[in-house]
Amino acid sequence: MRFLKGFMVLALLVGVAVLGVWRGWLVLPPQWNPWAPLDVRVPPNWLTRFKLMALRNDPQLCDQALATSRLRVARQADSGVNSDCPLTNVLRVQGGEVALSSSFLASCPLAVAYALFEHHTLQPAAAAAYGQAVTRVDHLGSFACRNMYGRESGSRSQHATASALDIAGFRLANGRTVSVLRDWPKDNADAQFLRQVRDGACDMFSVVLSPDYNAAHRNHFHLDVGPWWICR
Repeated sequence: MRFLKGFMVLALLVGVAVLGVWRGWLVLPPQWNPWAPLDVRVPPNWLTRFKLMALRNDPQLCDQALATSRLRVARQADSGVNSDCPLTNVLRVQGGEVALSSSFLASCPLAVAYALFEHHTLQPAAAAAYGQAVTRVDHLGSFACRNMYGRESGSRSQHATASALDIAGFRLANGRTVSVLRDWPKDNADAQFLRQVRDGACDMFSVVLSPDYNAAHRNHFHLDVGPWWICR
């Protein structure tokens, strides 16, 4: 009963806040305003996932968000509606301050989530663990027109909409590499760094899967912006 009352009070407060913003008699900072464009330079909060989803079908809003990042992207033509895995509002991410092992296709929410990840999670974790920057991200790809785990039937993977990216490791400024497959099982600074990266990624991605999840992810982090929430 106490939980129910608390939930009702919280719902009432949220409702009043939304009404106040809509009516114009309550002014919120942009990071707490659900209708303010997403700014990659601002640390993520509980509204970030909502704002990321708003980018999916709005190329103009997508461009506004990307303009606040240093990510280099190129817009891609929409695929035909008769494609097995049709793509719309898709970008080719070419890198930014951090190089990529190769460019990758991304839905707009994935591209912006990656920019947030690079700025607010990856580089701070590297600075704390090593006192230096990450200079390259090694990944296993994003878009793949397939079902989950490559099964013949079942639900489509988030990779099928270019909404997922698999990251295998990182290269540091001094040339050292950190590998999910090699370093996750260890008990050292590299393993601690990888766990900080995994945990921080959960602030902007909907699903973050690491080797702790299952053997299929023993060599990479799966990051996606789909409808489900899980961090493991």
